[in-house]
Amino acid sequence: MITTVKRVMATLFTAAVVALPVQAAVPQAAAAAAQSVSSKSDITVYVDGKKLAFSQAPVQKKGTTLVPMRPVFNALKAQVTWEQQTKTIIASKGRTTVTLRVGSSTAVINGKSVKLSAPAEVIGGSAMVPLRFISEAFGADISWNAKTRTITIESLEYQYAAQRDNEANAGTASPAKPAAKPLTPAQIVELNDDKVVMIMTDYGQGSGVVIGDQWILTNYHVMLGATKGQILLNDGSQLDIQGVAVYDESADMAIIRTTEPIGVEPVKIGSWISSRKGDRVYAIGSPLGMQNTISEGLISNFVNNGGIRYLQISVPIDHGSSGGALFNEYGELIGITSSGIEDTVADLNFAVSILYYQWLAEDLEEVKKQPASIAFLPSKLPATLKNASTEDIAALLNEQYSEIMTTQGYADLEKWNVSRDAEGWLVISTVMDPGFYMIYGDKASNELRLWALNLGAELKRMLPNEKIQFLVYYEQTFNAKPRGFETSEVTQTQSGKWQVRYPIIDMQILERLHIKVRD
Repeated sequence: MITTVKRVMATLFTAAVVALPVQAAVPQAAAAAAQSVSSKSDITVYVDGKKLAFSQAPVQKKGTTLVPMRPVFNALKAQVTWEQQTKTIIASKGRTTVTLRVGSSTAVINGKSVKLSAPAEVIGGSAMVPLRFISEAFGADISWNAKTRTITIESLEYQYAAQRDNEANAGTASPAKPAAKPLTPAQIVELNDDKVVMIMTDYGQGSGVVIGDQWILTNYHVMLGATKGQILLNDGSQLDIQGVAVYDESADMAIIRTTEPIGVEPVKIGSWISSRKGDRVYAIGSPLGMQNTISEGLISNFVNNGGIRYLQISVPIDHGSSGGALFNEYGELIGITSSGIEDTVADLNFAVSILYYQWLAEDLEEVKKQPASIAFLPSKLPATLKNASTEDIAALLNEQYSEIMTTQGYADLEKWNVSRDAEGWLVISTVMDPGFYMIYGDKASNELRLWALNLGAELKRMLPNEKIQFLVYYEQTFNAKPRGFETSEVTQTQSGKWQVRYPIIDMQILERLHIKVRD
């Protein structure tokens, strides 16, 4: 399986709001309440080598360090604005836009929700956010020195500059291995082919990389929805998967455990910071089930999307490549192949930086103490919807199925409605973004069909005794009456305008599923 990176990555919306100091917007009551937390702190913060001065110092609450958002983001050269009416902070840097509301434990990065370890709050007139959120938002590296109680934050630009300075001072030409000789593709295969596996679950097929005797690194979405699975080794042997040990949904990365030892040496982890645009890289994975296929290309660019670092690569990958290995010229793992944009000749593919594995590895040490607790990811859908109200069913579907991921981009769904008709059928309907349908509907028709069939199977599982009709509509309003439609598809509204509405997907769920898709 391979996930499609949203096309909006290159054209992000920047909110036009008036920049106001956060302090000026904080209600007096909130500011007064915040005084219960001392503004004095022995925590020191450095950003890109410079010590920051705060009107409100960092604080620690229940094990979470909260830092002032505005001065830190400003030091990272991000633009910060304040929307007074909704008490919302908006920060932008390059292609990344962050939205965070005071009091909320969720932030939005480029349209994607990110869970905070603690809610954002106002203390001493400053908006305070969890320390790790700084990294999640703009890809900065964070370190904590408990002895000196010092927080060090380094932006991506700062790290690159430091790396280049080190190279210049050392007089070296190669950023990754000054004294090493790049390997040939055949040597890359000889070194790593056995360390990449194919993953087969009851939900799909992907790839994975051996990082320990019973541990496989892969994409989170490879394991999403699976309830059982196996890995297939290069020698043809198979091992059952016990479950997912640790994962980071936002970084699309997970570590799984096999029920038995793998018996293969783990890969060598490389340094993401030493990678350069233009470097040659190699992918090994199982595109379309073709086990352990190697392909090569270049690092085309570096992308920070939704606070996650990706290597944009020209290496060919396909469905089934997700979770596979991306190696540098020295045979070191520097990324996990995860996504791509199809219907283009530009080879726009992406790998998640190996940086996120390093964070998961820390969490894994705790999980290793209780290996029996490792299990497959819990389903986001209930076991049954029996006795659920139509409103509850509509809310669930809106929460879990509000967009359809296709190789053409994401099709948003809204206006979910569930009702029961005179013949006892449960009728479920929603409306697709008309812009997506008009541009990509014909190219995405097969994917829409497969998406609907998967949803139909879940509805039948949760509502086994129901007769269900599922409809996805195209809906658009015009000033004049459009031509060329069936009479039933065009109606005049009370305002005198004309609405076109017809089903794009019409699926009936009985003892079997029947589906029609309108191109």
